Amino acid sequence: MKNVLLGDVSRRSFFAALGAFGAAAMVAPRAALSQDGKVLTLRSYSDLQVLDPAFRLSLPEDDIIRSIFAPLVIPQAGDTWGWKPIAVDSIEQLDDVTVAFKLKDNIGFTDGYGQMTAEDVKFSIERIADPAMESPYAGDWDALKEVEVKDTLSGLIHLKNKFVPLWSTTLPTPASCILSKKAVEELGDKITTNPVAQSGQYLLAEWQPKQKTILRRNPGWAHEQGGFEEIHIIPIEDPATAERGFEAGDLDYTWTSVSSLPRLKQNPPAGSVVLEKPSLAYVWLGINQDAEPFTNINIRRAVQHAVDRQTVVDAAYYGAAAVGNGILAPGLPGSRDSVTYDYDPDRARELLEQEGATGINVTLDILNQSERLAAAQVIQANLADVGINCEIKQNDSGTFWTLGSKDGDYYLKLQLVLSRFSMQPDPSWATVWFTPEQVGVWNWERFDNAEYKALHDQGLVESDLAKRDEIYKKMQGLMDESGCYVFLTHEVVGAIHRDTIKPGLKPNGESLFSEFMPA
Repeated sequence: MKNVLLGDVSRRSFFAALGAFGAAAMVAPRAALSQDGKVLTLRSYSDLQVLDPAFRLSLPEDDIIRSIFAPLVIPQAGDTWGWKPIAVDSIEQLDDVTVAFKLKDNIGFTDGYGQMTAEDVKFSIERIADPAMESPYAGDWDALKEVEVKDTLSGLIHLKNKFVPLWSTTLPTPASCILSKKAVEELGDKITTNPVAQSGQYLLAEWQPKQKTILRRNPGWAHEQGGFEEIHIIPIEDPATAERGFEAGDLDYTWTSVSSLPRLKQNPPAGSVVLEKPSLAYVWLGINQDAEPFTNINIRRAVQHAVDRQTVVDAAYYGAAAVGNGILAPGLPGSRDSVTYDYDPDRARELLEQEGATGINVTLDILNQSERLAAAQVIQANLADVGINCEIKQNDSGTFWTLGSKDGDYYLKLQLVLSRFSMQPDPSWATVWFTPEQVGVWNWERFDNAEYKALHDQGLVESDLAKRDEIYKKMQGLMDESGCYVFLTHEVVGAIHRDTIKPGLKPNGESLFSEFMPA
């Protein structure tokens, strides 16, 4: 096992002997909330890989990044969407294109990098927006003109144009996390797993790859403290494994599988609280239009007609989730009641026969989780029924989230992929990942449509809800027409926690580590 002691805290030798606790094998005895209530143990669905706000790969990294690099604001915990100041003493939108901010005094960077200043804010925001950086999150600051430094702690964020999602999907995300300009320039590269100049409510104290990540309260943080002295984060990819770990006493909090919710709600473990939250996430079968045989749109459309979406969702979630009709969940502008294709295996066979497509062999890549496998097995059977042989390829999280990246070469071979993306509460945060700029980044279907891009840009500045609804419905119609997508579900979010803690959660059930508190 490799233990990595990180940054300033490594010199203090906080941790002596820590037992192995991994995703592959849960080990007893109990490693959850300590007797004195100072240590909180949580499950994450993947291990960390990149701790750079500009290049993060997954939601679990967001949780850590927000904890160790102070953001301007974070989402507020509870059942209503909003935001809460962290690094700012004040922040205010002066007009459509100007936001004024003033940092809290005495926010320091570790490793001797001094006080956080408005110059660091300018550097951090403009770094993400800089096209030369090729950050996949550049779209979060797509409307940025510049950040103007007024004095040591104050500045103005100037936009080129009105940007409707600013307060919902940009500022309350790691896109507003502030890095030390001096530290990053000295590093000369993106931050991976060894963060420099931490500044948040917690510090990354230790990382045992694929075993455990330990956050510890930042002794230099002079403002509102997190609820626990330490947070232990255990990467467990399969939710069913995590549920067994919770029931064995090894975890204080975990997301559950959607399929387990009915059982857990009916018979919750002693001393636990079971939660069900509405989900903004979306799950779909993606079809890479640049990989044979799917360069042929009729073969892509044959797959759309071949998949029985209701049966796929029922098999994966045991009736606990409904079929979805796009990338926008109910309640968001652009949410749809239907797709433009239907389950019609006869039509699928006609399309394949029309193209002379016989004896087709394809692969379907999935994340190594029980729900994904159950869904994939139904898709595999549906495709076999129309004459397409499908091999399922299971991947651990570290491999899966790089499959379609242009930085590797597997994107040339990727054919079918079963994906799930998290969401922020604005439709643009769903549509952005399928723009032409995201091809080879997060757009693994390699869907490239100029009209879609123009509509996405239009939606960023349109504040009329009816017009936004029309824009985003039309965009999903273009996705349907491409033949690259089979939309499956928005799931629901299930979670379980000890009754001795009060979890800090967004309205959609996603976690906010700094907001977890003792009950």
